[in-house]
Amino acid sequence: MQRQRVWSGFLALLLAFGWWCGGWVDPALALTQEQKLLNEAWRTVNRAYLDDSFNHQNWWWVRERLLRRGLGDREETYGVIREMLASLGDPFTRFLNPEQYRSLQTNTSGALTGVGLQIALNGDGGRLTVVAPLVGSPAERAEILPGDEVLEIDGVPTADLTLDEAAERMRGPQGTAVVLLVATPGKAPRRVSLVRAHIEINPVIWQVRSTADGLKVGYLRLSQFNGNAPEEVAHAIAALEREGVAGYVLDLRNNPGGLLQAGIAIARQWIDEGTIVYTVNRQGVLDSFEATGDALTALPLVVLVNRGTASASEILAGALQDNGRAVLVGERTFGKGLIQSLFDLSDGSGVAVTIAKYETPNRRDINQSGIAPDIKVEGVPPTVTETRRSDTLEAGQDPQYDAAAAALRDRVAAQPSAPSSRMAARV
Repeated sequence: MQRQRVWSGFLALLLAFGWWCGGWVDPALALTQEQKLLNEAWRTVNRAYLDDSFNHQNWWWVRERLLRRGLGDREETYGVIREMLASLGDPFTRFLNPEQYRSLQTNTSGALTGVGLQIALNGDGGRLTVVAPLVGSPAERAEILPGDEVLEIDGVPTADLTLDEAAERMRGPQGTAVVLLVATPGKAPRRVSLVRAHIEINPVIWQVRSTADGLKVGYLRLSQFNGNAPEEVAHAIAALEREGVAGYVLDLRNNPGGLLQAGIAIARQWIDEGTIVYTVNRQGVLDSFEATGDALTALPLVVLVNRGTASASEILAGALQDNGRAVLVGERTFGKGLIQSLFDLSDGSGVAVTIAKYETPNRRDINQSGIAPDIKVEGVPPTVTETRRSDTLEAGQDPQYDAAAAALRDRVAAQPSAPSSRMAARV
């Protein structure tokens, strides 16, 4: 009898302690379906997020506070998840409803419907900023530039919108219009009407170009690191090698990035051996991706960059610069040195979570600072239509390319002898 009273007393004490902690027992044991989805998103961030201080807040108590809310329906749950992620102060860690999640996955596979803008929230005040217009998109044709700010979308101020809310307002059926109020630094804001379109993302344009003194240049414009990009770049290099080019200009201007693995694969096409990028997780554990094997070509390389060169583009540019494989020409890059992974949630939605930061081979952390070019030249890159009709471009119309061609000529002249084509040797 005494033993039973002692056990009962211990059980009462345990229950009281659990109540005092606000739910010490795992709340997933008695949650509604809406609470379960919220908890699922919380656990994903808890396991993977780069900052183990969770923006200097008690992440466990964030969950407890939000779970106590009465979540009436799925849309309300989505709103609470977005609120939870916003508390991290990281615009790249975000929730995507099922439609947004499918759209993001489609974008990296090679096509999308929209206006063709890569956007981000600027860390200084959360302003909606253009990273880059996509090649061949309505936004590019309207001459919207990297660094422009989108102040309104169909008359709705963007200051009070999340990144996904802004993106959702820009999306819509093909053929419909959206009006943006766009501010270019140093100029008065202007209203731009864009007609949404189906945009086929062909990530590579390549051409043989000749300088005034007859140097044959292999020009590649890479617009995005999607799933097709590594294979398309390899095909372009093979074709240009057969044309007998003396060297290459790789154009990464206005390339907003994309898949990390695509950037690494393309770096290996240019670099024989050496570190491509370091990644650092929240435990401070350093990992690296290496080039180990013959590059597709050993010919001289110059890379064009600007403030629209971001993310995976910066990984590639930094790898080529730090390994001494290429000279960078243009403007300082965007400065996105964080890596996100996509995680599925059980209802078809998902979360993009910042899981690591990256450093260049020389251990440079370029987040929010970007990569400085070796040769600084201001300018606006030509549109995709102008690029494809390069025979109509005269000297001076693209000063950044002119400077890149001059730098390539110097690198070709500095070689003791022209290296053989490794690609041709494999054929």
